[in-house]
Amino acid sequence: MFDRLVNSYVMDDAKKSWLRRKAEGAIRGGLTRAYDTVKVDPARFLMQLRVAHGLPIATFQGVYTLPVERLDELAESVVRGGMKLAGAEGAGFGLGGILTIVPDLGILSAITMRTIQKLSLIYGFELNTDDEIAELWIAAASAAGVDISRELLEKEVINKFVPRVIQRIAVRAGAEVAEKWAGRLIPVFSSAIGCALNYYFVRAWGQRAGAHFRAKHLEARRRFAEQQAQLQGAPLAMLPS
Repeated sequence: MFDRLVNSYVMDDAKKSWLRRKAEGAIRGGLTRAYDTVKVDPARFLMQLRVAHGLPIATFQGVYTLPVERLDELAESVVRGGMKLAGAEGAGFGLGGILTIVPDLGILSAITMRTIQKLSLIYGFELNTDDEIAELWIAAASAAGVDISRELLEKEVINKFVPRVIQRIAVRAGAEVAEKWAGRLIPVFSSAIGCALNYYFVRAWGQRAGAHFRAKHLEARRRFAEQQAQLQGAPLAMLPS
């Protein structure tokens, strides 16, 4: 009896180790592709915000003139959309059980990063500079529960910074997948499990990333308000002509 229990634990550990390696590689590959190719088109997304949601803005800087509550509603809508897409994708790939977990996680990573990119844009960060791109990946790392605060000084070396962050996210998320995705080994339930896991994966990451960008947005609003107050209180001779 004891030998059987030991063998069972060993087999479980071996499965989790194999799954963790596969998941880590799939997530790393998916995030890398999201960085290189699968990107949100800011101009198209801005048009979508204006047409579909009726935002009276001409640029993303215009979001600073809108009520924060309106931006929060949009952020929640974007996260819900990502959750639904990820859930449907997980249900489809879940039919293949453990055999399709690698492509599933690759696509899930891309869906998650596109969701985070949209959240960045909603809160006024356009990803035009290396600093803004680094901030995107800091948000992604925060969503994954990875602390990279000590690496902030390396943000300017973007080509080295992003792959390092991707690797750390993949390691952390791969371990999480190994614990929670083990249900995909059961063919009968793998589709429902895949749908639920993907759905809540995007919800958790989206909410954390949204909170990150919201805090940055409020900080930027505060600085802008201070600058305006100083400008209005300056002598006329100091004002720009």
